[in-house]
Amino acid sequence: MEDSIQRAVGRVIEAIREDLAEQHTVDGMAKTAMFSKFHFTRIFQRTTGISPGRFLMVMRLHRAKQLLLSTSLSVTEITHEVGYASVGTFSSRFSSSVGVSPSTFRRLGGVTPQVPIDHRSVPQPPVPAIQGTVHAPESDRAGDRMVFVGLFRDPVPLGRPVRCTVLERPGPYRLESPPPGQWYVLAYSRTRDKQNYWRANPEDQDALIGAHGPLTICRRPGSMEADLHLRRMTPLDPPILLALPVH
Repeated sequence: MEDSIQRAVGRVIEAIREDLAEQHTVDGMAKTAMFSKFHFTRIFQRTTGISPGRFLMVMRLHRAKQLLLSTSLSVTEITHEVGYASVGTFSSRFSSSVGVSPSTFRRLGGVTPQVPIDHRSVPQPPVPAIQGTVHAPESDRAGDRMVFVGLFRDPVPLGRPVRCTVLERPGPYRLESPPPGQWYVLAYSRTRDKQNYWRANPEDQDALIGAHGPLTICRRPGSMEADLHLRRMTPLDPPILLALPVH
């Protein structure tokens, strides 16, 4: 049953990818998956970590990132190419998800001097830190692989992290002064020898991702432990939108 669900969700994602300008509806997606609307929405979120509507938004913004870097199309042209009617709406969603505006993303060549952070004031953090170890699969431990680790509200890395770090290789990490609330620790890794290693592509077999959570940050002694086990990224995983630095 799980295989058939994954195939159904995969059909929907492929249909979205083939025509991002189409006004995809949840009803239409459910029909493609051959499930009722209610059941489809539930299995889609369980499989991908986010709702069908948010997955569509991520796919559109990821395609916009590619067009900004590989074409000379204007921001207005890209807005319509990826299915947005309003340049203002597109630019606002792009900025909040990627961390910089479309024009800045293009000017910087798809990377940033530092990770855009969602700053939250925590005068007295409930715990001093979240820490643990990022584990790579056995077959990837010999590679020169950088790792981004961030703290997010969602089980997938949407928007800016509230805390983050970039590691030179899989291993120990520490996120200082996490804000109170419920969070997910998420990791994304690519090999360093690729010129565009942070430019996520769900079809690229090099990309590894990992998650731990949800973690509820409340007052308690000592740091909170959260190990991360990296795995291969698949087409069922939403693309990474956040602009990341080159180290």
